[in-house]
Amino acid sequence: MAYWVKILYERREYVVNFERVHAFCYELNGRVTFWLPDSAIPIVIHPQTNLEDYQKILDYLECVTGLELDHAHWVKIIYEKNEYVINLNCISSFCHEPNGRITFWLPDGTIPIIINPVSNPESYQKVVTYVKKATGYSLS
Repeated sequence: MAYWVKILYERREYVVNFERVHAFCYELNGRVTFWLPDSAIPIVIHPQTNLEDYQKILDYLECVTGLELDHAHWVKIIYEKNEYVINLNCISSFCHEPNGRITFWLPDGTIPIIINPVSNPESYQKVVTYVKKATGYSLS
């Protein structure tokens, strides 16, 4: 079922199906970034300048985070002091390095997420568990 939201950004109106957005990034300054489906165009929403749309994003993420649906497996991952909320079902590849790090790339963007088992054990375990459950393969 589609979850359409109208967002105002840079004097343009976007109507976006949030079920097709696969990653959101919360930054320390409070802004939220997401990437339009099927493109690498980032939309950055500031709560100080666009509180209504910011609240729409928070409401959606509150609704889906932690749910394990047939088509979605949303997790929160801390990376480079930002919190990413990512639908791991939309990640098409994971790279496990000899030093233990796991790298994957956000869909609809070019941003790599690199998770270290020592510095980020909670997020690392979420990804390892997901990969094992979804693919049957172990990252080790």
